Amino acid sequence: EMEAEALAAIFDTSFSILSETQPFEWSVKLLPVDCDGDDDAQNHVGILLKANIPLDYPEVSLPQLHVEIIKGLTEEHRVELEEMAITEASNNHGMPAIYAICEVLREWLADHNTKGLDDASMHAQMIRRAQEEERKKASQQQEFESQKQVEIISQAEQEEQLVLKRRAEGTPCNKENFLAWKCKFEEEMQQQQHAQEQEQEQQVRKGKEQKTEDKSGRLTGFQQFSNKTMLNMEAIEAAAEQAENDEIDPEELNVEEELFDDDEDLDDLDFDDDSDDEDEPDI
Repeated sequence: EMEAEALAAIFDTSFSILSETQPFEWSVKLLPVDCDGDDDAQNHVGILLKANIPLDYPEVSLPQLHVEIIKGLTEEHRVELEEMAITEASNNHGMPAIYAICEVLREWLADHNTKGLDDASMHAQMIRRAQEEERKKASQQQEFESQKQVEIISQAEQEEQLVLKRRAEGTPCNKENFLAWKCKFEEEMQQQQHAQEQEQEQQVRKGKEQKTEDKSGRLTGFQQFSNKTMLNMEAIEAAAEQAENDEIDPEELNVEEELFDDDEDLDDLDFDDDSDDEDEPDI
């Protein structure tokens, strides 16, 4: 009775109680789209699910299910839907299952809500089979992608859990792994020190090469002094020799005689020795 009240609240007028005495008999009208009374506008298929409820349902027995076609479907579809309903009832054994069965059937109706499914001609059947094959392939591909995504997430979660576990537990320290770590650490330090020494040697060598200059063509201080002295002596000797050989003509000399004729300038000069006027110091 409680399940009947729940179904009446969910499906409203689509739910009916055919028999109120035990065993109960219920019926549910199922359409792909709830159109508020205008069933023909968007719904091209529809069924009626009838359920006979045993006295020991749901703890022991399963409901007896029967599917009737309202429109748009063939007998093959009816058999398929009835098998789906029985399977879903078995999956929910031990608990109220009518609502779950209705949801599975209505989902199938929504996927097949097209015109012409009740056409029994060979051409229509071929078209329906082709559409069904495409629908199955799409469904399988979707399931495969979903499963693949779940596996990727599961693997990532497992790796993350392992990392967190290693961080929490840490690595136990014993003599063997400590010695292994010590050898590896010393080897790394030696390599690092060797690399630093090589870098310093290269810098020193590079600095020496920059400071080293070619001095092979330069003269020493003694050489420069000797060369200058020799050049000066040679110049003096050459000038003296030229002076001896040259005869000087007095007329060729340009002398300003006025500088020597004026004696007035000489009168102003005091040629007395100032040292005589200084007092001699007392002894």
